[in-house]
Amino acid sequence: MRWCVSIGAMFVAGTMAGDVASFAAPNAASRIADNKPAEAVVDVELILAVDVSYSMDMDELAIQREGYAQAIVSKDFLQALKSGPSGKIAITYFEWAASNDQKVIIPWRVIDGPESADAVAAEIMKTPVRRASRTSISGAIDFAMPLFDQNQYHGLRRVIDISGDGPNNNGEPVTIARDAAVEKGIVINGLPIMVKEPSYSTMDIENLDYYYEDCVIGGPGSFVVPIKGREKFREAIHTKLVMEVAGRTPPHRVVPVAGKEPRVSCTIGEKIWQDRWGR
Repeated sequence: MRWCVSIGAMFVAGTMAGDVASFAAPNAASRIADNKPAEAVVDVELILAVDVSYSMDMDELAIQREGYAQAIVSKDFLQALKSGPSGKIAITYFEWAASNDQKVIIPWRVIDGPESADAVAAEIMKTPVRRASRTSISGAIDFAMPLFDQNQYHGLRRVIDISGDGPNNNGEPVTIARDAAVEKGIVINGLPIMVKEPSYSTMDIENLDYYYEDCVIGGPGSFVVPIKGREKFREAIHTKLVMEVAGRTPPHRVVPVAGKEPRVSCTIGEKIWQDRWGR
């Protein structure tokens, strides 16, 4: 089941309690059980896939970077980290735009406490902010999937965390990439950024949160945390990362995703691009 999360009163201490393996991918047990060193086992392999398309202004990009860095060193994040069986996660951070434009900012790192969290946060902040053209969520998912097989870690869960401020308008349809990831036991969560009014000059759409819920996220316990105000960036990123590390969906203020038919067309971005630029 997938969920849409309303930020604010949704994170409570009880969220982090219990067995984080409850949302493990179906094949997680077999992957953990093979002959791998114990130090390679982590609670979650987490990929942060961050939108840097031109529709994001420089201020938004800076706030987004700061939000991830601050969340990773926060007390709540470190508490969630210690709630897991191994008390550590593996994380990588890349930025994306067009279907052939992805750049790894943080290669795979283990976070197992304040010192390693500080190091990852500092590495995120020191990299120059960039922007690029087009928006390919499908390209980001396709780029992310092999990263799991290229690392040395074995997590109880494999999660792709996608942020973005518009629909897919480049590369293959987003649902094809999403379904391929879910079939591999990967969970995709979403952070739709909805801080600007849609206009003809941008690729912004109404109800981007619905689009992410129905077309982008997938897998057991997957969820969306929409950002509907500039002042909510840091709070939303913080909430989302803590929930992902703790392996929980929030117990309050959640709305189940609608029925089988998407509320927003999953090809709306491609249609807008074709209508405006004819290519």
